[in-house]
Amino acid sequence: MTTLKVEEMHCGKCVERITRVLNAAGLDFEVSLENKTVSINGCEDCVKTAIAELDDIGFTATEE
Repeated sequence: MTTLKVEEMHCGKCVERITRVLNAAGLDFEVSLENKTVSINGCEDCVKTAIAELDDIGFTATEE
């Protein structure tokens, strides 16, 4: 599992947007508003896809 830090995640609405886009991309993931993280369960391509999808909706994700 790879954990991505998403500093711009501030509220439940952010979590909803992230969840919607990552579900649409078919990824296995967990979102933590408290820790401002998204954990991706999958290969390096899955992580790259998640970072790209998050970027498309205005979030910067960096690997911890």
